[in-house]
Amino acid sequence: MGEKRTSSGFLLKQRAFLKLYLITLTEQERLYGLKLLDVLRQEFKPYGYKPNHSEVYKALHDLIEDGILKQVKQKKEGMKYQEVVYYRFADGGYEKAKLYKRQLKAELDRCEALIRKAIQDNYS
Repeated sequence: MGEKRTSSGFLLKQRAFLKLYLITLTEQERLYGLKLLDVLRQEFKPYGYKPNHSEVYKALHDLIEDGILKQVKQKKEGMKYQEVVYYRFADGGYEKAKLYKRQLKAELDRCEALIRKAIQDNYS
């Protein structure tokens, strides 16, 4: 996690995009996996993007492996035995998340400039 993100040369990869949003959603409130998926799908529905289940969970697992998030199991409200896995920041994970977001901001700015250039060059 300490190494600098390197650009892919084209646009941002889907997993990096999802990790950014998963970090932000974790900053806002504690959510469990399926709720995160629902929130992301609602958020991006107007743009025709529907993140799939496996990509969201792969991004969550990457964040756990990077030491940013951890899983916390809690009994589901009103249920005696059913547990839900919530995601929270790991010890030191919030600082790592801030670093990741700063690095990704630079990459997003580069991608935005590339898209603006394509629009200007081809539709002006």
